[in-house]
Amino acid sequence: METSYRLVENQGELDSLLTVLASQDRLAFDTEFHREKSYFPKAALVQVAWPGGLVLLDPLVLDLRPMAALFNSDVLVVMHASGQDLEVFDRACGAVPSNLFDTQLAAGFIGLSSPSLAALHEHELGIHLPKGDRLTDWLARPLSASQLDYAASDVAHLLEIHARLVDRLSAAGRLAWAEQECRQMLERERGRRHPEDAWQRIKEARQLRGRARNVARSVAAWRERRAAEVDQPVRKVLPDLGVVAVSQQMPKSLEELRKVRGLDGRHHKGKIAEEILAAVAAADGLSPLKVEPPRRESGRDIRAQVTLVSAWLAQMARDQELDSTLIGTRNDIEDLVRGVDEARMAQGWRNEIVGGPIQDLLSGRASLAFDGRRGLVMEPRDAEVPAPRLSGSCQ
Repeated sequence: METSYRLVENQGELDSLLTVLASQDRLAFDTEFHREKSYFPKAALVQVAWPGGLVLLDPLVLDLRPMAALFNSDVLVVMHASGQDLEVFDRACGAVPSNLFDTQLAAGFIGLSSPSLAALHEHELGIHLPKGDRLTDWLARPLSASQLDYAASDVAHLLEIHARLVDRLSAAGRLAWAEQECRQMLERERGRRHPEDAWQRIKEARQLRGRARNVARSVAAWRERRAAEVDQPVRKVLPDLGVVAVSQQMPKSLEELRKVRGLDGRHHKGKIAEEILAAVAAADGLSPLKVEPPRRESGRDIRAQVTLVSAWLAQMARDQELDSTLIGTRNDIEDLVRGVDEARMAQGWRNEIVGGPIQDLLSGRASLAFDGRRGLVMEPRDAEVPAPRLSGSCQ
């Protein structure tokens, strides 16, 4: 299916286009970008579609900052798997959409588990998107016709998919749930990349304890800031192994730094060496981490309850055509079972659909049984009749 579009490479043309876009109620957006060799994503192309139009914007020759006014308006921006695209826009325009509808996220409320854009097109429209240019060099110029066709196809039918999802979500009474989740995702994405939290993305660093963990926090934060300063991937500044090794050895001098595993010559001299040693020394001045409540309460093993609730949630998600990962993680289930006030599953739409049944299950007012078809069903139970106790059961 041929898609009609135009490539915009003139600033005056973009300025005129923004007037047209500002008059629309909803717009479809996508981006092509690279970040393999940089800390920040480098925008290579921006695709925009609206009823009756589709353009491809070349950010290598255009100033995209005037688009900030569009994102700060009431226009609804429709995107698919928008997390990294939001970072691209924040970098290129200085703003992200105020009103967002993510089709990948919304599809989870009709039973599709994080579908790709191609899979969603096939499921909803029976359209097969081209795949040939997915891994192309988008920063090379000129872009080929096949590259432009591929990019245009990503947004050509996105508004149609949005309309279909809205109809299905409205019919199921779940549109407000999807919109709430999109708002929360937008808030989460706005807060990404805090240097103070960088150590948590290193598995081995999370396992450290005492001063070694504080050193990891300090060195990882330095690495994040340094990577942003020189616009390089964090692994190029200092590999994860280097962060962990420095945290374990805690060098105080250049001589000690040279003995740390995972570092090379560029880390042993000049400004980089000085900054690494300064980060190690700064670890003692860090504020204590917030202590999270233990996952197991004193004197009470909740594994049985968590297992039972997890089984029912999986069955309920299948029955209700919901993506189970949307409802909550195992940690979310544990928080709900323990009665944590801010438990995610005790809030909003999640509490609306699972709060009551789970409390019935935990309190003994309901029980689970097999339905004869290898499925589970929750049944009301007379709480006054004591359940038989089996040897070895959790109390």
